Amino acid sequence: MSSAPALSQPIGAMRRRFLGVIGGQVRARVVVLLACFLALDNADVGMIGAIAGKLEKALSLSNTELGLLAAIPSLVAAAATVPLGVFTDRINRVRLIAASTALWSVAMVLSALAHSFLALLLTRMALGAAAAAAGPAVASLVGDFFAPRERARMYGMILSGELLGAGFGYVVSGEIASTLGWRAAFLVLAVPSLAIGVALWRLLPEPARGGRGVLRPGATTFVRGESASSPPAAEAGEDAPERSLVQRKVDESDIAPDEALMLRQDPAHMDLWSATKAVLRVRSNVILIISSALGYFYLTGVETFGLVFFQARYHLSQSVATLLLGLLGLGALVGVVAGGRLADGLVAHGRITGRILVGAASSIAAAALFLPALLVRSLPFALPLYVIAATAFSAREPALDAARLDILHHRLWGRAEAVRTVLRRVMVATAPLVFGFVADELGSRRAASSSQHGFGAGASASGLHATFLILIVTLLAGGIITLRATATYPRDVASAVASEEAHVAC
Repeated sequence: MSSAPALSQPIGAMRRRFLGVIGGQVRARVVVLLACFLALDNADVGMIGAIAGKLEKALSLSNTELGLLAAIPSLVAAAATVPLGVFTDRINRVRLIAASTALWSVAMVLSALAHSFLALLLTRMALGAAAAAAGPAVASLVGDFFAPRERARMYGMILSGELLGAGFGYVVSGEIASTLGWRAAFLVLAVPSLAIGVALWRLLPEPARGGRGVLRPGATTFVRGESASSPPAAEAGEDAPERSLVQRKVDESDIAPDEALMLRQDPAHMDLWSATKAVLRVRSNVILIISSALGYFYLTGVETFGLVFFQARYHLSQSVATLLLGLLGLGALVGVVAGGRLADGLVAHGRITGRILVGAASSIAAAALFLPALLVRSLPFALPLYVIAATAFSAREPALDAARLDILHHRLWGRAEAVRTVLRRVMVATAPLVFGFVADELGSRRAASSSQHGFGAGASASGLHATFLILIVTLLAGGIITLRATATYPRDVASAVASEEAHVAC
């Protein structure tokens, strides 16, 4: 009986510490709910990798069919993301993600009831459609809930949901599938997804757009989106939306905007083609889209085949390999939070391109650390390198996500993220197929004697090892490409500021 008070004290201290770091209960609600929303899609990715063997036996599936089951949600999401990006810029975003979460839950239940490959494929197509709103809506909401000077840090905390979701799907769903069957793994994910949808609907109001819904540290109330339909801040005599420190430094440096990037019409009323062209004219944005997609390509390949590789190369059981991959996940969690803090810190110290530099350095450092880890056979030596590499790799995304918001008008955030997400989803969908094909071609083809099932069953340890070594060039290339944005980013920021001022009433 005395254990409850003893536990309540450290739990209370942790809660106070968390609220202090986030900046209060209202801001914590935003971070937690958006992180949970992002966790759903990644939980599914982790789950499919964990239960692949069970699915293969139960439905008599080939590796190609398993690869298609893993790829189809991303392919459908890639097709659905652009129209949903349009909706993101025009309708209530919180209701959009709440509705998509409900659809995600229904698709999970139907997946658990599937009795054939075709039925499961159709339910996973619905799952992809439901997940399509994640990228555009979350990017737009982060931009409106948090001030520019802290967006990278807050983005990092929210993106931690992706890693936690993947870990939950990989470990928890895998254990449930091994004891209760693969159908139970789908049902276990359906329950929290429905709860998250309800929580989003009831607890998270739509913020006012254009910087008028920003939650300051210690905020106790939301500035609801309904106020966005009232006279804009400049006309009502209120403070104008806060400029980021990057934008102020650009102003102080007298960097002129690029006339070719100036928006000639209200971006809220642009058709999809015009908005897409406006987004792709921003050179820094194109660079960041490509570099982000290359990073996600390598990450997806590692997530898909990492367990098989660890087991084969280091002669580990599945449980031990899963535990060690969990250590990499913890390193990645540290990186995604630290990366945002570091990026914001560099900007605060006057480094205009701080966010770009963090993104580039993280990718290059990750490649440089993964390489020696892959080359040595000693697990005690390789494991710390893997963990540090995962930390470095994860630091890139919050910095680059925040940088993208700096270079675009706020009424284009949803469609801009949709354009990026299309390429990202395509790369995520093709990564398992490319990694698997290359590993099979380079490996010794010991599928017949292998005791492994599911992803990577036909790829030897040497084949996967060579594949990871060869395709690490994509991670390195992503970092090098990101560096090129340092030349264009300041002027693109100036152009975005000028467009915001020209359409202040949007």
